[in-house]
Amino acid sequence: MSKKIVLGFSGGLDTTFCVKYLAEDKGYEVHSIIVNTGGFSEEELVKIEAHARNLGVASHTTINAVEGYYDRIIRYLIYGNVLKNNTYPLSVSAERLSQAIHIAEHVRALGADAVAHGSTGAGNDQVRFDMVFHIMIPGVEIITPIRDLKLSREEEITYLQSKGVNMNAEKAMYSINKGLWGTSVGGKETLSSKGMLPESAWPTQVTKTEAEEVVLEFSKGELVGVNTNHFEHPSKAIQYLQTLAGPFGIGRDIHVGDTIIGIKGRVGFEAAAPMVILKAHHALEKHVLTKWQLQWKDTLAQFYGNWLHEGQILDPVMRNIEAFLTSTQQNVTGKVFIQLMPYRFHVVGIESSFDLMNSRFGKYGEMNSGFTGEDVRGFSKIFGNQTIIWNAVQEENKHQ
Repeated sequence: MSKKIVLGFSGGLDTTFCVKYLAEDKGYEVHSIIVNTGGFSEEELVKIEAHARNLGVASHTTINAVEGYYDRIIRYLIYGNVLKNNTYPLSVSAERLSQAIHIAEHVRALGADAVAHGSTGAGNDQVRFDMVFHIMIPGVEIITPIRDLKLSREEEITYLQSKGVNMNAEKAMYSINKGLWGTSVGGKETLSSKGMLPESAWPTQVTKTEAEEVVLEFSKGELVGVNTNHFEHPSKAIQYLQTLAGPFGIGRDIHVGDTIIGIKGRVGFEAAAPMVILKAHHALEKHVLTKWQLQWKDTLAQFYGNWLHEGQILDPVMRNIEAFLTSTQQNVTGKVFIQLMPYRFHVVGIESSFDLMNSRFGKYGEMNSGFTGEDVRGFSKIFGNQTIIWNAVQEENKHQ
């Protein structure tokens, strides 16, 4: 009886090769799975399933993980205003972890003997998938044909043709990975330290030129409304906002980062909705949270984003940080007013019943109603008292 193997399957050249290689060369009973984290339409998913079945898989499973992806990961990236290196909203790295977890769960459900993914040996994804599998399904063999065989694209195509499978030999100029939390774009311009992607490379073209105002409504840190539209789940609000902000060309950038395996890398991305949401959420927080809440949120969120990027979503410390981030969101409720323009946007202001910038307690730079000038005079002396003593001691020791 053949051993069962679960293969993370996208329908592209690499995972198509994996099906044939694992089934016909290695003798596995291949069970393919695709985890949709927001990058595929229903029509695309149907085509991918048909392709998998034509290749001869024993079973094919489609997981709609969009809402679960938000619940498990994205909500905390929003709570923490997480931007890797102050630039990148962790679009692909977060997505891969959600996919890896679902694949591991499928291995358990099928009682499979092995698991496979189509990662190469050059990037971060191989580590993310491997690490999740080692933690969730220890003892299950991990097989990675593309990484292990080091085949060229042409060699994969030749192999598939020998098996009666014809794949498009023309390689796209740009590799694109779309998901709920942004789209990555790689091409010749990102392979060196200098170069910007041309206009034609961006998946969402700029079709809006007149400024628009959009109103984002948050409830306890979660996006629940856009303009007059309210949504049953925040993932729907994200997708809707993307349709409004994407055509402005907002959220385009190139991220330069440190890979898990120690090399530098550049990747283009477009993430209109994530960038607008993160900046709007942060603006609201600055009005409703205290300075020390903001300080510790920034500190822990930076660690959270870095550790997530490196595949450590299952480290228990992540649950601790998520609990802290959730507790900070109780008053992050209100509306944020944003003006969208070609290639940029800005926050106009906020409205919230929890706004700490309240005129009843004074107006910055003008007047106060909660204390007097004499109160401030005394406070200033006491607040700097230890530094006053330190300086006095230094002066005394200069003359000894």
